[in-house]
Amino acid sequence: MARDVSIFNAGPAVLPEPVIKSTAEAILNFAGTGMSIMEVSHRSKEFENLLNDTIERFHRVMNIPENYKILFLQGGASMQFGMVPMNLRAAGQVADYVDTGMWANKAIKEAKREGAVNVIASSKADNYAYIPELKDLKFTPDAAYCHITSNNTIYGTQWQSFPDTGNVPLVADMSSDIMSKVIDVNQFGLIYAGAQKNIGPSGVTVVIIRDDLVERCPENLYTMLSYKTHVENNSLFNTCPVIAIYVVHEVLKWVEDMGGVAAVEKLNNQKAALIYDVMDASNGYYKGTVDKGSRSKMNIPFRLPSEELEKKFVKESEAKQLIGLKGHRAVGGIRASIYNAIEVENVKRLADFMVDFAKQNA
Repeated sequence: MARDVSIFNAGPAVLPEPVIKSTAEAILNFAGTGMSIMEVSHRSKEFENLLNDTIERFHRVMNIPENYKILFLQGGASMQFGMVPMNLRAAGQVADYVDTGMWANKAIKEAKREGAVNVIASSKADNYAYIPELKDLKFTPDAAYCHITSNNTIYGTQWQSFPDTGNVPLVADMSSDIMSKVIDVNQFGLIYAGAQKNIGPSGVTVVIIRDDLVERCPENLYTMLSYKTHVENNSLFNTCPVIAIYVVHEVLKWVEDMGGVAAVEKLNNQKAALIYDVMDASNGYYKGTVDKGSRSKMNIPFRLPSEELEKKFVKESEAKQLIGLKGHRAVGGIRASIYNAIEVENVKRLADFMVDFAKQNA
């Protein structure tokens, strides 16, 4: 079912071809039940088997230790902006945050509704063009947690390595780069990610939480806003997003078939190099908007010499079935989102188009 279109959308984003195919089959007949995956009960044996296998695959694919629980929640990463401080920060405690872009800023805003926040570093003054140096981070010794956004979807920066926060749990919003590279989950107390970029469709959010942090959850929280509720009910307290979880299951299978996260990371490095090499060789025609040491391998923004040329770039790229390259409305320009599922050949098509466009419009 090879497609002519190359999808560079920032999210919802491209899905692997085998996942689209298996999901299409499950829409007609899930697990031999004669029912569509959209019709099957979330309380059925067939779906419970799928859910448990999805959790087991997550543990394998990301090498997640057994003392972490995996939850499938709703409300997107935006819901987690509030749930994290509600569940992890006791009265009177401060939470550390690093401000590296719009989504980090939104997380900070929500956390302030619930108590004290210490913004220990920010790149806002430089239009979020870099990730702060690890040596410059001044952690609060007794903070409830330290929150980072691992990849900046809008501005195109990414943490190349993660801070050592000692006894303070590190919390990460990994919505746009989860499973794109090998990480040590033990470095984190909690990881959350909206699925619609690297692990599935919109409608489900994955939360990976260490057991000791579950015990922090206050008893007086609203039932649906407590991590403990979802841990105790294996993400089945209420009707979960069945079809979205099915797609996550199929993406995990695809990652394993690809050779695991290490193999996917190797391809991601190759894809990012194709675009950055064109940019660096263009003598400033394609101007990157972030420092080289902070470049994202998931979202690559750049500017052309004029807005008129940027509009022309988008129009002509769409005519060549290169979709989704218009930059975020907050920053303009061009943005190529090259998540796990986009194939090397599609990125080569974009790189070739960039070279030809520069030659014709210099």
